[in-house]
Amino acid sequence: MSIQAISRRERGRLSTALVITRRELRDSLRDWRIVMPIIILTLIFPFIMDFTSRWATNWISQFAKGNEILAERLNPFLLMIVGFFPISFSLVIALESFVGEKERNSLEPILSMPVSDLELYMGKMFSSLLLPLMASYLGITVFLTGRYLTTPSWSPSLDLMILMFLLTTVKALVMVSGAVVVSSQTTSVRAANLLASFIIIPMTFLIQVESVIMFYAKYDSLWWIVLALLMVDLILIRMGIRIFNREDILSKEMDELNVKTIWRDFKGYFLGPPELALQPDKLITARFSLFRFYRHDIPLLLRNQLLPLLVIILVVIGSAGLGVYFAHQYPLPARFLPLNKISQNTFQSMEKIQFLGRVGINTRFIFINNARTVVLAGILSIFSFGSLTLLLTLINATLVSFLITQVVMLGYNPWLFTATFLLPHGILEIPAIIIGMTFALRIGAGLVSPPDGLDVGQGLLLTTANFLKILIFLVIPMLFIAAYIEANITPQIVLAVYAK
Repeated sequence: MSIQAISRRERGRLSTALVITRRELRDSLRDWRIVMPIIILTLIFPFIMDFTSRWATNWISQFAKGNEILAERLNPFLLMIVGFFPISFSLVIALESFVGEKERNSLEPILSMPVSDLELYMGKMFSSLLLPLMASYLGITVFLTGRYLTTPSWSPSLDLMILMFLLTTVKALVMVSGAVVVSSQTTSVRAANLLASFIIIPMTFLIQVESVIMFYAKYDSLWWIVLALLMVDLILIRMGIRIFNREDILSKEMDELNVKTIWRDFKGYFLGPPELALQPDKLITARFSLFRFYRHDIPLLLRNQLLPLLVIILVVIGSAGLGVYFAHQYPLPARFLPLNKISQNTFQSMEKIQFLGRVGINTRFIFINNARTVVLAGILSIFSFGSLTLLLTLINATLVSFLITQVVMLGYNPWLFTATFLLPHGILEIPAIIIGMTFALRIGAGLVSPPDGLDVGQGLLLTTANFLKILIFLVIPMLFIAAYIEANITPQIVLAVYAK
């Protein structure tokens, strides 16, 4: 197919999606329950914020003579709040996009239209986004106009204005794309509103983080938030397109939590061989075999996770460069790494260190710490689509790279340091953590792109079962042996090499 033909097809899809968008916008504009709150928040709320800003500025100035910077930093915060409040309605509109029409019995004509699932999904998402986003832009403009007329001494820089508009846009897109996914996968508005807490709570925490950044005037850090939100947008949109199916929407009558069925499916995924995941009849009668697991299941599971394994390895490689960068930015004094003064007393004193309420850095402490990291990565992966798993991997690998680089900068032999301090236990510990992080990442990725032939719920059960199998029968044994070596054998090797 030629490039021109592909371009025409994409334009055709966009025009069809915009037809659905126009239809949805007309319906929204006819509903005064949607229009009036948006108008009030857009036109009245900015004036309230302007009054609050001027009152707070005058009040702070009474106690901070000559330090007007405290008052000035309130204005960017209020500008962000003014932009955020109107886009909160995008969540309500998006939650109604599919499940609301289903309850009103107006969904069947839409789903029967001669359009693709992609065109229908994008049209619904655009329609949920545009009206609140335009209201947000108008609210920001009204607030800036009011501040210019009442307080000409303060005006945001061009960079800050662009940043505020971008933050508002990407936050609205995150809320809409997440809410449309929820609306397409639930059967009632009540259920959709309850699940919306998974969108509202993270967004609330994000607002708090942005507020702290603004009061410290670290505006450059907000660009990283914009980039992170763009990545979340792409993940949520990819997830919505991947799992959207009009037949499933029409066929679902009631969301029913069947614990017995969930346990049966999970038990089958856990006990059975991986190749039977799409054969539920055979999974019911599957039996677990430890010999089969080590001989057959582990190699097959590892082969099936080559892509997330590659992602984890790339993150580790990137972390190595990040550790080198931070080591040069923040060099440690020589007294923090006195490798030429290591003795038996060094390790004996470490056994008496109190950390997190525990006394002694021993086998138990090291094992629990490493196992906790892998388990935490699996739990956080569910709520972050795998992104926090990558963050944990990044932090741990960066610390190791930072330490090795500091050794080099202090004039020690890095190969000798690695061979004595890291390699004895690292031969088992590093592969165990990488494998654990790989299967933890797959849990979150499975929510965005479920395994072929499975829906989101089944995919979550399958990836969780695989993670637990690998964790219990491979990662934990490797981490325990590595912890024993690190606590008992590695110190002896270090003393044999470095002690005088």
